[in-house]
This record gives sequence, structure tokens and C-alpha cells, in this order.
Amino acid sequence: MPDAVLTEVTDGIAVITINRPEARNAVNGEVARGIAAAIDEFDADKAVSVLVLTGAGGTFCAGMDLKGFLAGDAPVAADRGFGGMVQRPPAKPVVAAVEGYALAGGFELALACDLVVASEQAKFGLPEVRRGLVAGAGGLLRLPRQIPYHVAMEIALTGEHYTAARLHQAGLVNEIVPAGEALAAARDLAGRIAQGGPLALAATKKIIVESADWDSASAFARQGEIIGPVFTSADAREGAMAFAEKRAPNWRGE
Repeated sequence: MPDAVLTEVTDGIAVITINRPEARNAVNGEVARGIAAAIDEFDADKAVSVLVLTGAGGTFCAGMDLKGFLAGDAPVAADRGFGGMVQRPPAKPVVAAVEGYALAGGFELALACDLVVASEQAKFGLPEVRRGLVAGAGGLLRLPRQIPYHVAMEIALTGEHYTAARLHQAGLVNEIVPAGEALAAARDLAGRIAQGGPLALAATKKIIVESADWDSASAFARQGEIIGPVFTSADAREGAMAFAEKRAPNWRGE
């Protein structure tokens, strides 16, 4: 039986692929544990700056594996939650490369990513309400923070499928590409991100994600705690030297 999650690293970009095309990449326990293990590995790897999450066989992810769930196979991984990432996403930037369906838990995986590149044929949705369920893997928490309130309510309450074009208009999808080109475009976007220093990238993500809950009186102090180690790092010195010497920096992640 092939691995449910595949990984590869090229030029500082780690690609994590859900590899259950026969089940439309539905998330079972093996997938959740595989994604969690990959995130643990790549977050600790100084040679990796950016992650890409995608699915094999022309589908991103159709959500939870219902057959597995009914058999007692929980699609969660310890403190990372559903799919191995919705409760504790990677510390490093992650790009979703979406082909085909990103539904229910699959959509929630995409929402846990920092950027989304989608095929023009991609479909997104939270159909849980139509099954008498609730989207509990972060969809209802993240969606209204990422798109306008009324659009988020429409998606969550109707349970309908939405096109990449509609979600691009709402600001959720960064880029729409022809069918079959989402992964290549996501790699390209990740490559542009990876030109930045890895410590700076992770700190930038951390501030943007966490500052939504900071009060104005403490915001700059809390930001300072995060960026202080970056400014005193070897990479910060390397960035300044590379600029002065008119060359590309050689990041070390330290």
C-alpha cells in the first residue's frame, strides 16, 4: 500500500502531498499523522523556508474519511488536530495548491494555510450543515477572519460549493491558474517567498497570525519579543552584507 502522505524538498521548499486519490484524498488517521510528522520535520529543518500542501490525482481533499471515522479511525494527530495541522499549523509559511475539491475538512486544511493557489476548476465549501453537522476543524473560526462576514456566513450556512473565482473575489484565493497547474504555480509563489530569510519569514507569519488578539497597549512590546532574536541573528547580518555586496544572500536559518 502506498504512503498516504508524500514529501519532497527542493530549493528550500517542502511539498507535502496527500496521497489517497482513490478516496479523493479524504483524511484518515494515517493522513493526519503523516502531515503532522512532515510539519514537525520541516519546521525543524533549517534548509526549509516554505511549505506547500497539495493532493494527488487532481483533488486537494474531500474532507474526513467517513468510512474510517465510522470504523473508529480518528483523523487527528495529537495537538495538531484534524488533518495533522488545523489546530497547530506550521510555524513556517505554507501555501495550499488546490485542484478539484477542497470540501469540509479539506477546505479547513486550506484555510489553515497562509496562501492559496487554486485551479480555475477548483471547488470549495463547508457542507457540514447539510449533513446535520458543524464544521469544527477551524472553518468557522478562520473563515470570518479571512473574508468578509456576510460572505463567510453564506458559505457556512448554505453548505454550497463555491468556485475559485468567487473566493478570489472575496480575497481568500491568491491566484487562479489553469487546471493542472496549481502545484507549479504554488511552487513558484513559494519560491518567491523563500527568497526571504527563514527566521524573518517565520517571525513575520507569527506576528500576523497572533497579533489579531493583541491589545494596542502591548502590541509593540509583544512584537519586539518575536523580532528581537531575528535582528541579532547571523541571517540578519548576512542579509545586510549581501545587500551591500550586491549579491544574493546565503541564508543559514540561524
